Amino acid sequence: MVSKDTSDNRASEHVQSLARGLSVIRAFDAEHPALTLAEVARATGLTRAAARRFLLTLADLGYVRTDGRFFTLTPRVLELGYAYLSSMSLPDLAQPHLERLVAEVHESTSVAVLDQEDVVYVARVATSRIMRVTINIGTRFPAHATSMGRVLLAWLPQAELDAYFARATLRRHTSRTLTSPIQLRAELDRVRAQGWAMVDQELEEGLRSLAAPIRDATGKVVAAVNVSTHASRTTPDSARRDLLPSLVAAAARVEADLHATGTPRFVGRLPS
Repeated sequence: MVSKDTSDNRASEHVQSLARGLSVIRAFDAEHPALTLAEVARATGLTRAAARRFLLTLADLGYVRTDGRFFTLTPRVLELGYAYLSSMSLPDLAQPHLERLVAEVHESTSVAVLDQEDVVYVARVATSRIMRVTINIGTRFPAHATSMGRVLLAWLPQAELDAYFARATLRRHTSRTLTSPIQLRAELDRVRAQGWAMVDQELEEGLRSLAAPIRDATGKVVAAVNVSTHASRTTPDSARRDLLPSLVAAAARVEADLHATGTPRFVGRLPS
């Protein structure tokens, strides 16, 4: 438990203007690539005057551009995540194993890590587009509705898992999405017991995905690797039979390389 003195110190060191500036950047996403001043203010909870100051400051720094009405991010925002990505060993280590996995199963595969309520993609090899949205490095999806998210949640320490359920909104994405905390906890128990996860059309209709954990040298689950397929090409049984063995083997190969690097942990910093 964090002591009151520690909490007070953190609160006193919290730079509110920095937090607000980052919230302005996070207001933009794939569904909202261009926003008006009013929309930024509404999305961040800032006043229009404060939102305007942050947007103009970001524009001066080159992170935002405007046509006078709409604001959009510039490619310079990628610099905020580059230091993290360039220091990571996992994507480079995983990439050849993902390529081998794709050659074996002829389906798309990815590696993701957990950030709060989301999974964040850090490596990917795609064969064909099977989702309505394009998946890139840095793409985020809600953990509860994804196979990699289920894996990453299943191996969280109990206190962290309880904290996740306390703050997460288990939004329904399809008619199949698990939104009951009790049912999701039971599913996470099953994932932990069997060592892998399958999510069948819970994030998007037609999307079926399996995932397996990637552990660091200490045995901590630090990432997950998946194989995604369209439901028209597989059944749950055929996915388990035809995809799961290759997936688990790929996860083991990534783990072996990760352990060989001598880097025991892979946590704490995520793409912006």
